[in-house]
Amino acid sequence: MTRPLIGITTSDRKSRIAWWFDWFAVWRHGGRPQRLSPSRPVPERLDGLIIGGGDDIQAHLYGGEVQLEVRVDPERDELELTLLATFIPRNTPVLGICRGAQLLNVHLGGTLDPDIYTTHEGLKRRRTVLPRKTVDIVADSRLHHILDVTWCRINSLHHQAVQRTGHGIEIVARDRDGLVQGIESRHHDFLIGVQWHPEWLVFNRPQQRLIRALVEAARRAAGSGA
Repeated sequence: MTRPLIGITTSDRKSRIAWWFDWFAVWRHGGRPQRLSPSRPVPERLDGLIIGGGDDIQAHLYGGEVQLEVRVDPERDELELTLLATFIPRNTPVLGICRGAQLLNVHLGGTLDPDIYTTHEGLKRRRTVLPRKTVDIVADSRLHHILDVTWCRINSLHHQAVQRTGHGIEIVARDRDGLVQGIESRHHDFLIGVQWHPEWLVFNRPQQRLIRALVEAARRAAGSGA
């Protein structure tokens, strides 16, 4: 069976190790990963799309205040917004990871909390690829059906988060501090964003179900000629 083509967005300076985890997460579940970055040509067709993790999103894109001493990647912002504008109308399955979840929300008109540690007093700083944070999943949401759990342990590498949701976006997961950790669109078959990094949790079954669900949705889309 032909592997569906899954585009994965990255920066041009993404580390080789981080890209290997992206590549492996898709390949192990039957997809054909293709790296997309500002310096690389974008294929005319994709069966699925992952908007990956990375630097902060430019504040002017969501009407926020410019944050000093943060890294941004304007060329990548432009690439990913163009990809979403192209492939969402085609009902291409899309998964946003960390920064990618935030960008999905911004693309659909939502806003971001620019720094959770200044807006949430006393919030414990957690920055780890290990599953050290607990997230509760909204019952009967698409994310709930995919992960097949009502709560799970996740990693945490972010300091921004979804604030006001975009058009058609529903919040489907929060951590125990109340921060948004999962979103999905009510208007699309597969448009999901998670604030964590499932690709790093290679032995975590619920997280691998999420990657597998994307690949399977992409395979169905490829088979239907969508």
